[in-house]
Amino acid sequence: MTFQSLSVKASIGALSLLALSASSAYCLPVHNVPAVVGMATDLGRVDPAKEMNLTVVLKMHDQDGFDQAVADLYTPGSLSFHQWLTDADLERYAPTAAEYEIVRSQLVQQGFSVISSDPRRLTLRVHGTAAIVESAFQTELHTFQWNGTTFQAHIRDASLEGPAGDLIDSVSGIEVHQARPKLTIARNPKTGEAVFEKQLTSKADQAAFFASLTDTPLTPSVTLSLTSFGSLPTAIYSGMEYDASGAPVGFTPSQLQAHYGLAPLYAKGYDGAGETTVLVEAYGYPQAESDANAAAAACGLPALDSKTFSVVYPEGQPVDPNAGVTTGWYLEIALDIQAAHALAPGAKIVVVASAGQDNEDLLASLDYVVSRRLGYAVSDSWEVDQDFAAGPLEEESFNSVLKTAASEGISFQFSSGDGGDGGLGTPVGAPNVPSNSPDATAVGGTSILNNPYGSGQIVTGWGNLISELYLDAVTDPMFGLVVGGAGGGQSIYYKKPAWQHALAGDWRLVPDVAAVADPFTGFGVIYTSNSTQYGEVIGGTSLSSPLFTAIWTVADQYNGRPLGQAAPAVSRLTSSQISDVTPPAATIASYDVTGSLTGYSGTTTFTPASIFTSSYNPDTESDLSLYSQTDFLSALWNLDDGVLIYALSFGTDSSLTVTKGWDNVTGWGEPNGLPFIQGVTGKTVGAKVD
Repeated sequence: MTFQSLSVKASIGALSLLALSASSAYCLPVHNVPAVVGMATDLGRVDPAKEMNLTVVLKMHDQDGFDQAVADLYTPGSLSFHQWLTDADLERYAPTAAEYEIVRSQLVQQGFSVISSDPRRLTLRVHGTAAIVESAFQTELHTFQWNGTTFQAHIRDASLEGPAGDLIDSVSGIEVHQARPKLTIARNPKTGEAVFEKQLTSKADQAAFFASLTDTPLTPSVTLSLTSFGSLPTAIYSGMEYDASGAPVGFTPSQLQAHYGLAPLYAKGYDGAGETTVLVEAYGYPQAESDANAAAAACGLPALDSKTFSVVYPEGQPVDPNAGVTTGWYLEIALDIQAAHALAPGAKIVVVASAGQDNEDLLASLDYVVSRRLGYAVSDSWEVDQDFAAGPLEEESFNSVLKTAASEGISFQFSSGDGGDGGLGTPVGAPNVPSNSPDATAVGGTSILNNPYGSGQIVTGWGNLISELYLDAVTDPMFGLVVGGAGGGQSIYYKKPAWQHALAGDWRLVPDVAAVADPFTGFGVIYTSNSTQYGEVIGGTSLSSPLFTAIWTVADQYNGRPLGQAAPAVSRLTSSQISDVTPPAATIASYDVTGSLTGYSGTTTFTPASIFTSSYNPDTESDLSLYSQTDFLSALWNLDDGVLIYALSFGTDSSLTVTKGWDNVTGWGEPNGLPFIQGVTGKTVGAKVD
């Protein structure tokens, strides 16, 4: 594998990324120090006594044969198309028992203890100290700080000598990054408090919370005036208004079922029954099932029980049973369970909870899902790093496990991210790891809005900015580059897979598909924190991933057998089988926020574009550095007392843009019910679905 040289510009300065190269003559990519190490602040050497876990991924005994076999599985017309590999099939390509023993025994001799062994001999999980890791892999481990995060990496290329060296493909755990959930919450720009949060003390409160949710947040054009104590200055702003009623803005399960065209499928029994949706998380939290059942009861969904819901702990339960709450994962877990149950209410849900949240912990969970085939539709609402900042050891270890999953017909979905291009100012290098893997399906995000001037819904790419509208000026958009927006762009590590051959460029493009993610048009969830239960509207690609995964679960049921990785099938759909997300129609965009400010020196007018610039210049109105989308929607959001109001945009996702066909915000678009299901399966099953 070769790696593209690239220079990208970020908001914090110019970043030069050196070309990386790998060679099959070595056990690991030759140059495997992450490029970001050269840009980060070195906080010093890791304590030699630090306890560490590593997941060692072995090379296939016949890697070329395995790669071709996987390619054939996803090539329509191939004799082995969708004929997923069994354990017996994998045996033809897997490391031999003798090769596996060479690796195991050499690592034990180096001082590692074995935590677990893959019965198929594809991975080996070991434990040791940082000193043992440094000695075995001839490197030095340091802690670094970069762009607001702290991580561990090696400062010299890791290499394992001896006979085991030629048998190892990659290692997870030498680089240490924390997996971060990709959820967002709509917050009051002035107070920072969650806007759509309600404390719940009874079943009546639970039902009332969902009954209060509105999926029609936009109302027709209004004019809002700001007036000073004197005659001047004055300001007038006009446009659609967001959340004029003050009701929580978000979707219920039935509303999302209707949007994605699933109700007719349910009526014929296609609701995920007999299938399993797997959710990979960290820690777990004690009230996950009871919270999900409270939401289910309030929304008319079937209750989860011991036959339809379980939590497994590949590493054993965390030492602190409340770790999910103290680390914030409880909100992610509640969202994932309730979103998956909303769209595949007949499916079993299995939560796979790691005992930690480092990348190696999450990789171990992925490997656990694959080796035990816990289910064939798996949602991962997290990421560990950006493509341009991750090192080869991290990239390769994830992709090796995901390729094995793809060979077995398991589809792993990953959130594409919640920060647009991550501040790079370019889509190149912006995808997140592991969503950038060519053997995974990346799920981007949308906003779903009502049309205040007509019927139906408006779907845009997810990307929000908030601007303060004062009496004296329009201020910069708040909260940095973007309040939130779906991640995406071009990998600088992975070459373009065959099923993306029709797209431009030579490199893997993210995302593949999308579902609603905008927290300002989010999903109602019940969760418990510190013994208090809340109703909350949540968004982020943490929402879109389980929603799409649930739809894929229904597709598996409709097909009668696993469909495998979703992305290749989605890429082959026609325009009638998936809802392409395109820029909003000019007739709707004409109602975007505009304004004028009148002072003693005259009147300044504000266009929708100028309201969301990073540093408004009334003479040029040309600084659009925070976003590249020229067609978007915006609305007035009146949260204040006549001195300050806000403008909220939909579709301004950093340098990422929505276009006809595939784009780097929404991929190929959103599923559209039966046409989507029949498109990816290629069949009509049973009775007609009305």
